[in-house]
Amino acid sequence: MENIGIRIFCMTFICFIFVAGIMPYIKKLAMKIGAVDIPRNKHIHKKPMPKLGGMAIFFGFLLGYMLFGTPSSIMNAVLIGSFVIILIGVLDDISELGPLPQFIGQFVAASIIVFYGDLLLKDISAFGFYLDFGLLSYPLTILFIMGCINCINFIDGLDGLSGGISAIYFLTIGIIATLQGKTGLDFVLAFIMFGSTLGFLAHNFPPASIFAGQCGSMFMGFIISVIALLGFKNVTMTSLIIPLLILAIPILDTLFAIIRRTLKGEKITSRDTFHVHHQLLNRNFSQKTTVLIIYVIDILFAFASILYILKDAELAYFVYGILTIIVLLFVFNTNIVFDKKTLKEKIVSKLNNKKKIKK
Repeated sequence: MENIGIRIFCMTFICFIFVAGIMPYIKKLAMKIGAVDIPRNKHIHKKPMPKLGGMAIFFGFLLGYMLFGTPSSIMNAVLIGSFVIILIGVLDDISELGPLPQFIGQFVAASIIVFYGDLLLKDISAFGFYLDFGLLSYPLTILFIMGCINCINFIDGLDGLSGGISAIYFLTIGIIATLQGKTGLDFVLAFIMFGSTLGFLAHNFPPASIFAGQCGSMFMGFIISVIALLGFKNVTMTSLIIPLLILAIPILDTLFAIIRRTLKGEKITSRDTFHVHHQLLNRNFSQKTTVLIIYVIDILFAFASILYILKDAELAYFVYGILTIIVLLFVFNTNIVFDKKTLKEKIVSKLNNKKKIKK
C-alpha cells in the first residue's frame, strides 16, 4: 500500500508541476496564434482571454503516460483519439469551426476507441437479468463517448468549472480503483489526469488567466469517457451507473439544456444563459462562490459513490436521496428547464383568450 501511495503522489505531483509550469508559455502561444476568447453578449468575462489551456493538460497527460503508463492497443487508441480531439479543438479555438466539424472530430475519435481499441460497452447484468448489446454495442459506445465529451463541453461556462468537475471525477475514480486494488490503465489515467487538471486549475480558478478552450473541455470529456468504459467493461449495472453519478451535475445540466432548447424550438447546440451556473449567478452569487457551490454538490455525489463501493449502500442511498431533492428544488425554483415568467404569461394569455371566446 505504501508503494501505491508513493506512485499516486508521483503521478499527481509531477503532472501538476509540469502543467502549471508550462501554462505561461501556452498563454503566449494562444495570444500569438489568435486562439483568444473575445467577450460577446452571452459571455461572462469582459476581456479577451487565451483559450489553449487544454493543450497544456494534453501535454501533462502525455508526460504522465510516458513515465507511468504501459503500452497496449487500448492505450494506442486513446493516444490517437486524443490527438484527433486536440487537433479539432485547437482549430476551433483559433477559427471557430462550428458544431458540425466538432461532432465529426468527436465521432472519429470515438470510433478509434471502439474499432481500434476494441473498448466497448458489450453487456450488462443487473437485477438477475443479463443484456448483451451485440452489434448495438458499437453505436452505443460511440454515443456514450460523444455524450461525455459534450457534457463537459456544455458546462464549460465559468472559470474553474469544467476543470474542477473533471478533477473531482478523476480523483474519485482513482480513489475507487485504489480501494478495489486495481492499478491498471484506468488507475493510471485517473491520477495523471487529476494532476494535469489541477495544474490547469492553478491558472483557471477564478479569476482565470487562461481558458480550457474547446480542445480542453473536449479532451477532458474524452478521457472521462475512456476511464468510465475501462471501469465498467463487461461488468454490472452498478459499475456503469457509479461513474455517471459522479458526473451528475454536467449530465443534468446537459439534459436540462436539451429539454429547454427543444421546448423553445431552438437548436440544441445554440448558446443561452440558463445553465446551472447562470441560475446561481442570477441569485447574486459571485463567480467563485457559484463554482464552489457546484463543486460541493459534485463532491457529495462522488462521496456517495465511494460509500456505495465501500458496501455502505444505505448511507449512499440516503445521500443520493438528499441530492435528488436538492436537484428537484433547484429545477422548480429556477428557469433551468423553462422560463417561469414566460410560461406564466402564456398561461394567462390563453386563459384570457378563452374568456374572450366565451363572451
